[in-house]
Amino acid sequence: MNYPTPSPGEPTRERPLLRIGTPLPGTAEPTERADAARNRRLLLDAAQDLVRDHGVDGLTMDELAKRAGVGKGTVFRRFGSRSGLMRALLDHSEQKYQAAFMFGPPPLGPGAPPVDRLVAFGRARISDIEVEGELHRAAEISEAGDRYTGAPYNLLKTHVSMLLRQADAAGELPLLADSLLATLDAPLLMYQFKVLGYSARQVGDNWEAFVRRVVSASPPVE
Repeated sequence: MNYPTPSPGEPTRERPLLRIGTPLPGTAEPTERADAARNRRLLLDAAQDLVRDHGVDGLTMDELAKRAGVGKGTVFRRFGSRSGLMRALLDHSEQKYQAAFMFGPPPLGPGAPPVDRLVAFGRARISDIEVEGELHRAAEISEAGDRYTGAPYNLLKTHVSMLLRQADAAGELPLLADSLLATLDAPLLMYQFKVLGYSARQVGDNWEAFVRRVVSASPPVE
């Protein structure tokens, strides 16, 4: 699969990922000025830093304004409400993740062996959900039956299927990709972190062992 390479200035024309075709609060409009798009990204980067430092509960409109060095009114005008900010932040996080595995440096991005890319793909997802798990879990639950037919999930599935094919994995690859992605669902990962007490490193090591076992497995006997 060949992903389209972003052209110069592409960040100002981002497409929303969580509700394809419907811009989210705080996401870029096709005609958004470059300076407005840059300011939006700076606000969302500051919001990500707040979540990483203090958790989702620490992300408030007041704290974001302080962290970003802007007036509170600026934050409200951009996102409308805290829930709007949360949705925009998750969309922002998803876009950064997708850009990293499509165009970023190896091993997550192109240039590394496919199995190493698969391992990095899962470890990056696990790391993101460790920090922003409540956002991801809420989004996955709200999508309900539409989750597996939507564009965001199917981009991940296409990417994982491509890497499995490149690694010469045996079996029905789309079905295998679904099985691998199921282990990265936010509700399951949050359960492993918060209830079972596993660290992100332990879960990531398990993901790596699982991926390598799947790829090296012999074809089933018919």
